[in-house]
Amino acid sequence: MTVEDEMEFMRAQLRDNIKKNFGRSLHIREVDAGSCNGCEVEVAALSNPVYDVERLGIHIVASPRHADMLLVTGPVTRNMELALLKTYNATPGPKLVAAMGSCACSGGIFGETYASAGGADKVIPVDVYIPGCPPRPQAVIFGLLVAVDRLTQKIKKQEVEA
Repeated sequence: MTVEDEMEFMRAQLRDNIKKNFGRSLHIREVDAGSCNGCEVEVAALSNPVYDVERLGIHIVASPRHADMLLVTGPVTRNMELALLKTYNATPGPKLVAAMGSCACSGGIFGETYASAGGADKVIPVDVYIPGCPPRPQAVIFGLLVAVDRLTQKIKKQEVEA
């Protein structure tokens, strides 16, 4: 199986899972919590003609109130802690959070210092970690596929508890 075949398989799975879980498209709010912009370049690459995640039903939105998922990049700087928390609280539930890149996953080379809180999970709950510095678009698409599967598990858990 070639890389193109694997990508097409992942795309088909993601498109089907989004349709099944949301009945529409997946809206993502990307939050730069203090990154070097390497991850943002890869997020922008997701909308180029090669990956074109819009055809899978994935849209990057400007407001957390319109989002189903937060995609956090960079170590959470002390200046962005409150903004990230407010963005998380403004996102309607059930919501997903993905930490994209080494910095968002663990704090990266910055770690926890006087200027950095560390990874995104130090401030908000994270559902999926997408490692890499920066992660390739294929890894981001795979991470989104895992995140949508996690949402299915969250919804089933809420139904059992209700």
